[in-house]
This record gives sequence, structure tokens and C-alpha cells, in this order.
Amino acid sequence: MTTGSRDGGDGHGEGLHGEGRQGDGTELARILDGIGPRLRGLRRERGLTLEALAATTGISVSTLSRVESGKRRPTLDLLIPLARAHRVALDQLVAAPPSGDPRVHLRPLHRERGSVLVPLTQYPGRVQVFKQVLAPRPPELVVHEGYEWLYVLAGRLRLILGAEDFTLRPGEVAEFDTTEPHWFGPADETSVEILHLFGPRGDQAVVRAGPSTPTPRGPEDGGGLHQARLSDTRPSLE
Repeated sequence: MTTGSRDGGDGHGEGLHGEGRQGDGTELARILDGIGPRLRGLRRERGLTLEALAATTGISVSTLSRVESGKRRPTLDLLIPLARAHRVALDQLVAAPPSGDPRVHLRPLHRERGSVLVPLTQYPGRVQVFKQVLAPRPPELVVHEGYEWLYVLAGRLRLILGAEDFTLRPGEVAEFDTTEPHWFGPADETSVEILHLFGPRGDQAVVRAGPSTPTPRGPEDGGGLHQARLSDTRPSLE
């Protein structure tokens, strides 16, 4: 597959490399040298190939490979789409030195159509956690590698999973394999607020529920459970 190019030349020092600053050159070089391995780690944690990431970002496979291997220093026009694709903040991508503060400083990301995404994990690991406010939008089913876990905080969430259609209310949980065609969003014209956990294949969130058995919705809300497992009790994770 051919993709749009953001290559912009073969220079190793463009964009973020301040060649004229001798005083902080060593620290800057150390930060820049760490970006490539960090990008490779993020891509592998998400189970993405270079080709899949190229299709998402519009950056050529050869450029992605050279940035990850450290053969090319990344520019901002490369880092911004990569940060979006990996669902991390730009400063996390360049990894400023740690301050020792364990608190996560929330940075809401405003999406199109009024949706808001708030990353709740400070550094990307095998499972990423987000708080999302989803605005009404038409369904559009997608398929990708991974496993997702959704917990409804407020509003009503509609989940389409293959041929099944579910409605979840506050306190209810769904978890499913994302290789099944799926879509989720508000069940009506009001926004819905959820907690959203996503991990690559095999890194599944373990949900513990109370003694009650998950009950499928009525026919008007989609019928059986299919591959989504629903519970109306508050889960704990391990």
C-alpha cells in the first residue's frame, strides 16, 4: 500500500535538533536518541505493523523504520500524527526527564463532533486507560487487533458487536475482542461518559463481578450476549 509522504528530506538534524546550542546539546541528543526506541515499543505494544501505522499516519514505511531505528531524527510534523496514532501526549513521546511525581496530569483531547478523550495512564503500558465523553454520531463499524473493556459512568451507551446490538446503562460493563466488527457511542441524542481500557491481544482486563449473572437486554436492545459480557455490578481490575 502506498501512503502520503511526510518525509521532507533525509537530514538527521532537522526540526527538533538544535545544533547551535552547545550547552544543552548532550541532554537534547539523549532525549532525541530515546524517541525511536520509544516509538518502536509503542507500536509493538499495540500490535501494529509498520504498514498499518503508515496507513494510519500517512508517513511512509521507510521513514517510520528509520525514525524507530534512530537513523533519522523526527520532526514535529512526524511526531504529531504518531502521538495521535499511539494515543499519547506529545511530551510523553519525547519523554522529558521524570519528576518523581506519581500523579497523572490529565490533558483532555478534544475530538471531532464534541467528543473528549482523557488519558488516565501517565506512561503507555500494555493496557491503556481512558475516560471518554462520546457525543452523538452515526455508527461506523471498525475492526483491529486488541481487546477492549468499557464501563458506563453516565448516560446510555450503544454497543454494536457483529450482528448484535446492546444498550448499556451506568454501572454496566462490556468486554470484547476487537477483531469482531464493532462500534460504540451514545444510545440517544445525549452524550455518554465511559471508562475505556484497551490492550493488545492477550492483555485482557480481568473483570470481577458480584454474584449476579449478566442478563441480556430485551429484543429492542439487541438480545443475547454474543461476545460481549455485561454486568450491572461495579468491577474491580487486576
